[in-house]
Amino acid sequence: MIRSKRGETDPYRKQLKSDCESLLGRFQKTESVRFQVFSEIWRESNFTHIFYGAVKHEKRAFSRRVLDLAYSYFLPPLTFQIRVGGLYLLYSLYRSQTASPPEQIRVALKDWDEVKKFEKDAADAQHLDAVYILRQLRFLKAFHFTAMPTLLAYKKKRKTEKSDLSEEFVERASRPQELINGDLLEELSNIHELYEKMKTSVSLPSEKSVNMIHRSFVPQLRGSVLDFHKWQQNKDETDQDEDCGEGTSSQQECSNRAGLIASIKSKAYGEAAEASKSRRHRQVEVDPTSNESGPSNAPGRSRKTKPSFKARTKEKYLFSGDQLKASSSTTMISHLTSLDPVAAEKVKYFKRFPSK
Repeated sequence: MIRSKRGETDPYRKQLKSDCESLLGRFQKTESVRFQVFSEIWRESNFTHIFYGAVKHEKRAFSRRVLDLAYSYFLPPLTFQIRVGGLYLLYSLYRSQTASPPEQIRVALKDWDEVKKFEKDAADAQHLDAVYILRQLRFLKAFHFTAMPTLLAYKKKRKTEKSDLSEEFVERASRPQELINGDLLEELSNIHELYEKMKTSVSLPSEKSVNMIHRSFVPQLRGSVLDFHKWQQNKDETDQDEDCGEGTSSQQECSNRAGLIASIKSKAYGEAAEASKSRRHRQVEVDPTSNESGPSNAPGRSRKTKPSFKARTKEKYLFSGDQLKASSSTTMISHLTSLDPVAAEKVKYFKRFPSK
């Protein structure tokens, strides 16, 4: 894996991601899934030159990182067009890489079902160029099937990378449409009729519990799904209209807010006099009994001076007589090496033993 001088893992990911998203963004604007359209954008962008800056001993690691990044655009929850663009990007990068032998595309086993489903959807929609590119990659043995999507190491802490997919590429929520389909509605209608007949046969006609059955349950469910689908389609149009009118409305809100702040400031500064710089951190005390504005006649607090360190030391440690004199006198350097006079007198009385 490529590392920078400071030990940063994959320093080129941000730049590679920006280049890939710009290429796929141009492909998305064409509203096409043809490989011919993608190849024209590829040649205009000179995207093959992305491998030319890699050093010889970093070619394989750089190719692996580029292919891993491009593979992320081939998986859900991205739109079908972006996934087709991701497939074309994978094929083009695999064929134009400078590493020899070519680096394979890492595919996890859990993602292979999504790949097969994508191939089936493309074949059903008659997007034969996408099916051909996918089968061509399989024919070239470009896929390397692995147990995990990323390379793991034993007892190695790795920072998990958050998925920061572009919102423009992500597929819109379509779970209600996928869940409530025609077959399900027909099955629900049959079960609902059967349940209504069984309850009518068991209960008496006078019971009110029979009337609690929603006879139009299936049509209401179908109508709710259709309403959600229409709202989802019209949401983009309303968002665009709001964005157009947001410029003028935001300017008016800013001007109104600025005028409100200015009026509050003028009112605040007009009522209270400005204090001196040395007293701005203190709060102003207002006498509620006095109606006239002016300085209060209350006597100020006398500031109590703190005793010095020398005075506090004398108070804490009381010396008297010779102790005060000895503590105040200075010690000579020669006194540090001389013997105590009491000790010198004791030395005189020591007996000397005759040497043998």
